[in-house]
Amino acid sequence: MGTFKYRLRANSGPFSIEDYRVRARRSVPDAVWSFIDYGADDLQTMHANRRAFSRYSLRSRVLTGNEATDLSVTVAGTPVSLPVLLAPTGGVGMAHWSGEVGVARAAEAAGTVSILSTSSTYSFEEVAEATTRGHFFQLYPWADVSSGRHDLTESLINRARRAGYRAMVVTIDVPTVGNREAERKRGRGTNKMLPDVTPARVLDAATKPRWVAGFLRHKRFSMRNLTESVGAAAAESSISMQYRMTRPELNWDDLAWMRDHWDGPMYVKGILDADDAEQAVGLGADGLVVSNHGGRQLDGAPASLDALPAIVARVGDRADIWLDGGIRRGSDVIKALCLGASAVCVGRPHLYGMAVSGADGARHVIEILREEMLRTMTLMGVAQVSDLGPSWLLPSDTRLP
Repeated sequence: MGTFKYRLRANSGPFSIEDYRVRARRSVPDAVWSFIDYGADDLQTMHANRRAFSRYSLRSRVLTGNEATDLSVTVAGTPVSLPVLLAPTGGVGMAHWSGEVGVARAAEAAGTVSILSTSSTYSFEEVAEATTRGHFFQLYPWADVSSGRHDLTESLINRARRAGYRAMVVTIDVPTVGNREAERKRGRGTNKMLPDVTPARVLDAATKPRWVAGFLRHKRFSMRNLTESVGAAAAESSISMQYRMTRPELNWDDLAWMRDHWDGPMYVKGILDADDAEQAVGLGADGLVVSNHGGRQLDGAPASLDALPAIVARVGDRADIWLDGGIRRGSDVIKALCLGASAVCVGRPHLYGMAVSGADGARHVIEILREEMLRTMTLMGVAQVSDLGPSWLLPSDTRLP
């Protein structure tokens, strides 16, 4: 795949995550864009994730003599240069042919970690071989309908362990797949990775020749942890298999089983309720990811940021807590940290970067967030991340549209 090189776009932009979003929209076909940027049903929860940040203003103290220069923290026993992790996002090869390898390399170059999705277009082993840092992996506890309740889950855990992943993030909010209407309207959705070919879709793709070239040459659109094959048939087979293996019967006993079978840090992703947070920590979770799946599952669920304070109050003294959902600015990260998160996960932002320019774009997205965080903290008068807390937030009358 060649040597990764980061090229800072100092004068030509993009200058913000929104700049990347606008460019990403022009870089991929419409069907792929619906996968990257949309959510479930009426998109209420997806938009609520963004609006929640506007309910807080940042306290600003002057003449403090403080300049923020260091954002480094430790997450799941791993030092990182800033409290921003790249969230697990399946099917990254649809955004850019370098897929999850590009994402992991971008995170590594920026001094942080990516969380590799079970639904990745590069396998656990391929990503591990292409990087040196030792990233985290996300587990969908799928059911192996042919050979037993935990066989497939156990095999995925064992593969990740052998490949050197440092922490396991178990996603528990997909007992069935959310109603992602925007994808269905564009020919994707349940049991379909690739949209049906129509003249309109062919014409749309033809306006993105660089994307088409990577798509046809590298064929990274099958779920490589489920199949070693490439191409359209493998993509449809693997996505169909994935949807068949969702588990509405999943319960706390299953999570306890996973805790027993993984000897490293275990985080539980998809927690929005303090009672569930208590249960997960009681079963041995080292940390929680407060998340509504980016608004792609239950539409009408609370914004992740709104759910965060109650969970921190209940278990924040016993577990590490990350926030996932709605981060678009460094100031958003600061607000999440003030409310008790120790780190945040970003998903769509790094997909925007990947769609625009692969690993270079994903790396630049991280650097934009780093620069914004340092500037925001310095303007607030805060010297270091550990000084942040609820006292640095004020109620706001401002609401994002």
